[in-house]
Amino acid sequence: MLFMLLLERLGLIMVLAFLLVNDRFFRQLIQERSKREKVILILIFALFVVIANLTGIEISGNEKLIERPVLPMLSHTDSLANTRTLVITAASLVGGPFVGTCVGLIGGVHRYIQGNFSDAFYILGCALVGLIIGKVADRIKGSQLFPSNKEIALLGIFAELIQMTFIGFFNNWNLVRLIIVPMVLLNSIGVTLFMSILKTYLSNERQLKAVQTKDVLDLTNATLPYLRQGLSLKSAQKVCEIIMSHTNFDAVGLTDTVNVLAHVGVASDHHIAGQAVITDLSKQVIASGQKQLAYTKEQIACPNHACQLQSAIVVPLKINEKTIGTLKMYLTDPSKLTQLEGNLAEGLAQIFSGQLAIGIAEEQTKLANNAEIRALQAQINPHFFFNTINTISALMRFDVDKARQALLELSNFFRTSLKGGQEKEVSLEQEKSHVDSFMSIENLRFPGRYQLTYQIDVPLSVKLPPFCLQVMVENAIKHAFKDRKHDNWIKVEVKKLADEEMFLVKVSDNGSGIKQEVLERIGREVITESSGTGSALVNLNQRLINLYGSQSQLNFTTSETGTSVETKIPIKGVIE
Repeated sequence: MLFMLLLERLGLIMVLAFLLVNDRFFRQLIQERSKREKVILILIFALFVVIANLTGIEISGNEKLIERPVLPMLSHTDSLANTRTLVITAASLVGGPFVGTCVGLIGGVHRYIQGNFSDAFYILGCALVGLIIGKVADRIKGSQLFPSNKEIALLGIFAELIQMTFIGFFNNWNLVRLIIVPMVLLNSIGVTLFMSILKTYLSNERQLKAVQTKDVLDLTNATLPYLRQGLSLKSAQKVCEIIMSHTNFDAVGLTDTVNVLAHVGVASDHHIAGQAVITDLSKQVIASGQKQLAYTKEQIACPNHACQLQSAIVVPLKINEKTIGTLKMYLTDPSKLTQLEGNLAEGLAQIFSGQLAIGIAEEQTKLANNAEIRALQAQINPHFFFNTINTISALMRFDVDKARQALLELSNFFRTSLKGGQEKEVSLEQEKSHVDSFMSIENLRFPGRYQLTYQIDVPLSVKLPPFCLQVMVENAIKHAFKDRKHDNWIKVEVKKLADEEMFLVKVSDNGSGIKQEVLERIGREVITESSGTGSALVNLNQRLINLYGSQSQLNFTTSETGTSVETKIPIKGVIE
């Protein structure tokens, strides 16, 4: 009988739990665990634990069950069977030991007040349940967000046994014998159901994000040939058609800073390619360089009153932090505009900006009169780009956040490549950032294979040729370690030379060394090898000599335990 009555109370808790996990804000809270998120979780579960106390089953002194809808107060001779421990256990699993302990204290204090200020042991007992379950759960879950369902069920049993022990010692064991079986079963089943609902929703959300990431990657491959041509009426039209075919938006548009370049879908009768941008929303994005979301027709501010577009996401396209146009995505139903659509649009804009930057770099390569700059920009290797994209495509099945971070690193790598191709010198800070992006991508492709360390004893503002460090580091990765998959160390040293107005740049590795016949030619002439030609080192060496004189040419030392390459660069910069 008691078990059936408690099941009814469990049903109430499950309904509340279902409503809770349906809320995106709550699902974000449990994945952050910062101080603010923990406080909010405590407040949420505190409400649940109070409800659990108020809806419990009263047990009189002669062990008779008394069923009432709400129990604001109890006689000090009566006891209470409820779902309080279930809520405390769930709070510990979701928020950790701190949240569980705080919720336990609140639940225990409320039970103490509810019982006419009797049975103070509930305060300590409930707090200990929250603390112990939280600590144990954090230990056994490993790298997962939550323990397995089997472990959760066992933790539910363990939590109720702790509570039963306190009741037995401080109240009476007869009550324990009456309630222990239904309470243990209830807590174990209830907390497992609660966490299963939560994990199912989180899993579905991750799958949705994975699908969205795959859409972005598919779009990247499909739009690259067109965006590499730059923003034009023809390329923009193709890109918008591709986006429409891969997404559920009702209309997609691209603009430059003045005109509409393409508009595909609803309202294409008055958003016409070649004509001036007409919506206030797009003009705001072009002026501010910031993403804008519109949830009403009025916020879009299209001057055509018959326009069917009801919500929109407008994201700037940028190259070198300068807005060159916008990507616009529209819906006719405002309720369909969610954070996922916003993330998709922002991700596409970042990728498209990178693709446009690549296109500009390629165009500049064709038009550049300086042979060194042409060779430098040619370092942007499409094979490297596509290999990385394929790696990210595989990674997004397991870790969407890491895949997104990798996309940002790839975008930053090509952006700094473009900047470097336009300048003779860059700061050490810029060059280090470029190397860091390159290494992040390499470590994504080959986790744990390479370890890069820095020893920098000069200001990060000193100047050196673009790609100087990156070429040296990349050369070590390509040639130093053969097929060795671990213990591959690369060290970058930058330090001021004593009694000289110069600083030393040195990159060392613990690889297998360079053959003597190759050592005499490396950096001085192209070498025919299956793994590469060494043209990047030749190009770098020539640029160093042209900029600073023969004193700055590359010098190599090698042995069976590793290789180092170094150059000396004047602190004052380029020779006039």
